[in-house]
Amino acid sequence: QVQLVESGGGLVQAGGSLRLSCAASGSTFSSYNMGWYRQAPGKEREFVAGINWSGGSTHYADSVKGRFTISRDNAKDTAYLQINSLKPDDTAVYYCGAETRYGSSWALGYGMEYWGKGTLVTVSS
Repeated sequence: QVQLVESGGGLVQAGGSLRLSCAASGSTFSSYNMGWYRQAPGKEREFVAGINWSGGSTHYADSVKGRFTISRDNAKDTAYLQINSLKPDDTAVYYCGAETRYGSSWALGYGMEYWGKGTLVTVSS
């Protein structure tokens, strides 16, 4: 079973950038597809971006295409989310999730099997 820990959140001004990290442990990282999700205050958790186990394929929610980039480094057991041109609407707790490599949630935007506890991103206007 994989354990996930997010980091890199914080307070940033609109137009700024952040890189979130998701460190995995407890299992072979390359056995998992990964995804980033977010939950804004008063809203449900939503899919943001997904990446397959090898890093060869990615998928994004329409609302973040062109501003968010998901990546992974299997040698470092870490997934990343680069967020550019931040907007106040991006304020949310960002979660990373994992599913076994045979799943398809990373591409379909469904929920994952394993979750981290999240990292808070606050964007000021």
